[in-house]
Amino acid sequence: MRKRVIAVALAGASLVGLSSAPAGASPYEFASLDGGGNNLLRPDQGRAGTPYPRIAPARYADGVGAMVPGPSPREITNRIFNDSGQPLFSPRGVTQWAPAWGQFLDHTFALRMDGDENVTVRYPINDPMERFTSAFPGVPVFRSIPAAGTGQTTPRQQLNDRGSYLNAYAVYGDEPERLEWMREGPLDGDLSNNSARLLMPNGFLPRTTARGDAESAPFMDRTIAVDVTDLAVAGDFRGNENLGLLAVQTLFAAEHNRIVSLLPAGLPEEEKFQLARRVVIASQQYITFNEFLPALGVRLPAYRGYRPDADASIANEFATVGYRAHSMVRGDFAADVPAGKFTDAELAQFRAQGMTVTKQGRLVRIVVPQEQVAFNTPLFERLGTGAFLRGMAARPQFRNDEQIADVLRSLPIPVCRPPAPCENGIFDITSIDIQRGRDHGIAAYNDLRRAYGLAPRPDFKSITGERTESFPADPELTPGDEVNDPDSLDFLALRDVRGRPIPLDSPRVKDSATSGDRRTPVAARLKAIYGTVAAVDPIVAMTSEPLVPGTELGELQLAIWTRQFTALRDGDRFHYRNDPLLTTIRHRYGIDHRHTLADLIALNTDTPRRSLPANVFKQP
Repeated sequence: MRKRVIAVALAGASLVGLSSAPAGASPYEFASLDGGGNNLLRPDQGRAGTPYPRIAPARYADGVGAMVPGPSPREITNRIFNDSGQPLFSPRGVTQWAPAWGQFLDHTFALRMDGDENVTVRYPINDPMERFTSAFPGVPVFRSIPAAGTGQTTPRQQLNDRGSYLNAYAVYGDEPERLEWMREGPLDGDLSNNSARLLMPNGFLPRTTARGDAESAPFMDRTIAVDVTDLAVAGDFRGNENLGLLAVQTLFAAEHNRIVSLLPAGLPEEEKFQLARRVVIASQQYITFNEFLPALGVRLPAYRGYRPDADASIANEFATVGYRAHSMVRGDFAADVPAGKFTDAELAQFRAQGMTVTKQGRLVRIVVPQEQVAFNTPLFERLGTGAFLRGMAARPQFRNDEQIADVLRSLPIPVCRPPAPCENGIFDITSIDIQRGRDHGIAAYNDLRRAYGLAPRPDFKSITGERTESFPADPELTPGDEVNDPDSLDFLALRDVRGRPIPLDSPRVKDSATSGDRRTPVAARLKAIYGTVAAVDPIVAMTSEPLVPGTELGELQLAIWTRQFTALRDGDRFHYRNDPLLTTIRHRYGIDHRHTLADLIALNTDTPRRSLPANVFKQP
């Protein structure tokens, strides 16, 4: 486990640094970087590097750590998660901001740790449902590191490398060395002489070259096709994964600096930093509980105040199954730039690079295809932060169901093994999700439903809400072969948000469909793959459930989210509704955390507030 420095003194010393802060350095107490000390009765609760707790008993083949066997994850994804290139969009008009914000939260409160045990998902040989080829024989997967003392005589448990609280980790990280690098000032191991401001050259996150040698900058994830100097540095190492996430990271770094600029110049720099961080954390929480969750239809019980007996730790079931909402993710991103920002020649250059360029009144929409959205910091800076923040508010997310776009299910990635030429491998997050559930010993589907207070499902059609779990009669197929027929995934009908049919030959099928009928029921395919409900992987069954009316989630996923976010709220001593310091900051300095996400976009970019919807998570 990597070295950690505790960044809070519970008696009141509040400076976060590489060296210890003097007692009484500030009149305020500030939350630690790694979540430790949030709960005074159990200081390690929710701390980074501690095990994920479980809601349901672990399920291992031998009771302690052997993975429960099951069908090939890739065969499952080819038959259940495969959307055949037909997008379905949110039926409630939830925008692309929802998956972007969801990823921002995920990178704040959860990250498993890879171990050395290889459990690669093999590509099935001669699978008639496979449409892609890979230079590798499978999707590389490694089992998560077991917590010390588990997996031998007691069930194997896994570690969360992040603090479990909503504390803007993705903005600041939890390593003082990284934080010192990101703050203006010297690199001398002493945060007390750094500026309160975060490094933001030209209004963007600092590149790895911002302090000279890129190799000595904090680690940022990248692909082998991306030069290390092209990466932006953020609190979380995954900040460059896509253009939307990079835009959110940049927005909140800018918001931190905006808050610092509003504080009295005479305050100590460390105190200004911590006050700004406190407001940024509260803003992340405020938007999560007042905009993000309601937009998805997640309604929590009434808040009764902080509860020391509530465990805010991220549950294994939430991190491994419940929060894996990859179906919402669409692969491309739109940048809405002001007309006139680019010349006609520059716009033609974008088109030549495969981007779609459309003039829309005072804006020009530049849609970046999925092949160019990952680790593309130079393009992000050229188009601008505000352009992507506006673009995400203007377009719907994909429908949250069992269908997952190829950008996550079958994404080609370059595999370079010199001196041979580079070849394409296939990245399949859905196969990894299935394998990860087995690795973490997540309870069987119906046991999971019981643990979350839901009735078990007796058959496959009761899981999916369909009328039948039988394949339609087809004289050209031998009974039992239907699940291997590529035509089984054909769409026979598509409908728009008002339930009106969309002709299958209409161009609207690519941007207006919110529901549809396929040639075979999901329940029939599940039954053909698994045989019994007891054998179905919980993540596969969960995503196959119909959406609860008024929400974007199925019944089990909704229950998992409701329980976890209630715990994150009630078990956080620094939750914004339990934090008197926020009132002090508001009254003393006129700084308020109670801003909508649209407000923050307008305050920190070139976007007028009037040009944004009241709630950027929902289309007007």
